[in-house]
Amino acid sequence: MIGKVIGALVGKEIGDRHGEGGKGAVLGVLAAGAMRRLGPLGLVLGGAWVAKKAMDRRKEKKSA
Repeated sequence: MIGKVIGALVGKEIGDRHGEGGKGAVLGVLAAGAMRRLGPLGLVLGGAWVAKKAMDRRKEKKSA
């Protein structure tokens, strides 16, 4: 269950980064699948990446 949540967050970040429409969704699904195949290590790496993006966004809002 946690893996699906982290996969969805990673998919959203990739979708935001690579534009709108199906391309971001497809890349997100592929990334989530790859994370699940890596097991716990993939989930930790994906979660860390999403946390870093959230922290960067928060710092950007504070400085603006």
